[in-house]
Amino acid sequence: MTEVGLELLVCRDLRIGRGGEALLPPFDLTVRAGELWAVIGRNGSGKTTLLRTLLGLLPPVSGSVTLGRPNLKFAYLSQRAGLDEFYPLLGEDVVAMGCERGWSFARPRGKDLRQRVERALSEMGTQQFGLEPYGSLSDGQKQRVMFTRLAVSDAELLLADEPTSAMDMVAEREAFRLLDRIRHERGLGIVIASHFLGLAQRLADRVVLLDRDAPAVVIGTPGEVFAHAGFRDNYGAVDDAPAHG
Repeated sequence: MTEVGLELLVCRDLRIGRGGEALLPPFDLTVRAGELWAVIGRNGSGKTTLLRTLLGLLPPVSGSVTLGRPNLKFAYLSQRAGLDEFYPLLGEDVVAMGCERGWSFARPRGKDLRQRVERALSEMGTQQFGLEPYGSLSDGQKQRVMFTRLAVSDAELLLADEPTSAMDMVAEREAFRLLDRIRHERGLGIVIASHFLGLAQRLADRVVLLDRDAPAVVIGTPGEVFAHAGFRDNYGAVDDAPAHG
């Protein structure tokens, strides 16, 4: 377990954008072990750009993004799983890939690995997908398998971009419950962009509202952000805001 409160990701005077053009004003944020950060904002507000910048896939327009340590183990969940569907993988093979680096479906699994995979499939309610060809699953089912893979991984920091967009409401809530549990059990730090405002309201420690109209970046507790004029301009009063952005 990662020590709760340990700095995992630090942004200083960060401006995000493309082609050297900033989308939003500069901001600071520090993600610590055990924290869940929800990134919200309308379509086109810069949520994906922010996550790609944190991942190092896009350079900052200015400012810095620093990992807590060079060997920090992180995971990424996108809107759609990125595995090559032509590989002869079963759902349980995909889950097992999260257990250790260098895993191969051609190498027999040890007893401990099999137990970890079976337990994760059971806890996530994805046993029915374990023996199914991964390529034959629906987008929502694939994402549930990918969440199950996360459950057996040793990631310390998770960055996720609308990872439940292909799921139905029940599966989405199950996935968020899983994230909430493992971040408390392991000290997992999470930064997740989502249209599901219930995630920010009920589970997030900190919320980042990206507002290109203002333009502004509003950061604070859920109560602080939901009370901000920028939130009300985008979503209305919190009691009236739609559950799915």
